[in-house]
Formats: sequence, structure tokens, C-alpha cells
Amino acid sequence: MNLKEALKFCTDYLSERNIDESEFKALCVVCFVGGIKNSELYFSDKVIEEKDLLPYLKRLQNREPLQYILGKWDFYESEFLVGDGVLIPRPETEELVDIAIKAAQALEEPVIYDLCAGSGCIGISIAKKLPKAKIYCVEKSEKAFEYLKKNAEGVDNVTLVLSDINNDLNLPRADIIVSNPPYIKTEEIKSLDKELFYEPLMALDGGEDGLDFYRIIRDKYLQKLKKNGIVLLEIGNEQGKDIMDMFTDSRECIGSIIDDIYGNQRIAFIETR
Repeated sequence: MNLKEALKFCTDYLSERNIDESEFKALCVVCFVGGIKNSELYFSDKVIEEKDLLPYLKRLQNREPLQYILGKWDFYESEFLVGDGVLIPRPETEELVDIAIKAAQALEEPVIYDLCAGSGCIGISIAKKLPKAKIYCVEKSEKAFEYLKKNAEGVDNVTLVLSDINNDLNLPRADIIVSNPPYIKTEEIKSLDKELFYEPLMALDGGEDGLDFYRIIRDKYLQKLKKNGIVLLEIGNEQGKDIMDMFTDSRECIGSIIDDIYGNQRIAFIETR
């Protein structure tokens, strides 16, 4: 079948099985199998056999994330390798990158930590935009670290650190700390969408109240900031007040919460004084 016929076949297959975003996922599968960009589908004369599409459609039917099936995903201005064992980059996290870049542009050679770096989508995206910055990506999962290493190839101003952020790390003092740590409450994990069960639990589970990793960052990393340093944290929808209280209570910090593109609390912006 030609690619238009393949797109209809895949869309119908997924729709009949109640897979969300069936048309978009069908488009991605067809173009992936066809070896073309999504934008090229209507200009290509390639043909695809049904048997070549079915393995990917069945994986989607089993609620495996599209990103894992493709093995890569666009984030910010780059493509990142992803797969089993690494958190999938999400569009709302791009806002965290934007804010970090704007904050760092006023500094000559900023030192930036990306804690719980995962695929490296945050730290590497910042590094590519700010070649004079020195980025330290810290990740404890060996599986995720393999993706981090591949994604960081050729990005000379990134240093990779395989370690738990709870360890005592010998890093130069930072101007900016960014992190998208695990922040889902342990009891809420079981009620998540089925696709999320494919992603690593350690990248999702933030402990009983979802705030375990924010406490680590507060207790171990505020002291690693230079004067007038900045902490930028991705947070859960209803965690803004708790995190502001955590960082500003009896400490020389001020902060605010920034909503994401969907109107949800998403980024904690904290400055040391």
C-alpha cells in the first residue's frame, strides 16, 4: 500500500482499539517504517506492507509509549535518544529550559547543574544554546546514563556524573541549578496512565508526599550555589505552596511559581539572596 493508504490503515487500527492520538501516532509509525520525516508523507511514493506496520501497532495497542517505539523524540531544538529506563522528554519541560537559558545569558561563563538529568534533555539543550556555560548532568540510573552519554556526544561543555544526587559531589559552585526530579506521590503511582508504567519508577516516585527530592536539593545544593544563585525546579500541579514554603522558610531565598502552557503550576523559580 502507498503511504496514504498505510496512514489510514494504521489510524483505523488504533482508533478501533481506543488508542488516544491515533492519527498522530499512526503518522509517526508510517513515517518511521518508511524512513521519512513526518512532513514528507504526502510527497513520497514509497510503499509499505501491512506486516511491517503491525509489530509497531501492537506495541501501541499494549500502551507502550510511542517515544520508546521510535527510540527518539524531539525536545527543544534537538532530537534525543530515549527508550526503556529513561524518562520521556515532555513539552512543558521545554519552558524550564527557556527560563534557565534566559537567566544564564546575563552571566559570562555560568556553571549549571542538571540534577536527575535522565536523557539529558534539559542540560544538553541549555549547553547547546550557551556554549560558554559549563553544564554538569547528574544521573544515578545506569540505564538512563547510557542514553545520557549518547545524547551528549559532541557537546563539549557538558560533564556527565553517574551518581545519586544524595551523594556528596565534588562540583564547582553553581550559578544555576535545574532539575525535573521525581515528584509523584508513591500512592498515586498505581493510578497513572498505563503508558507511564513503561517509564522508570525511580524517575516518577517522589516519596510519600512527592517532595523527597526537593528536600535533597534544598538541604544539599543551596549551599553549593554562588551568591544570587538560582534554582529552577519542575513541580507537580499542586506542589507550589509546599515547595515555596520549603525553600523560603528561614532561608535567604525568595521565589515564585510559574504556570506551564496548560495553565498548571509547573516551575518553581527560587533565588538566593
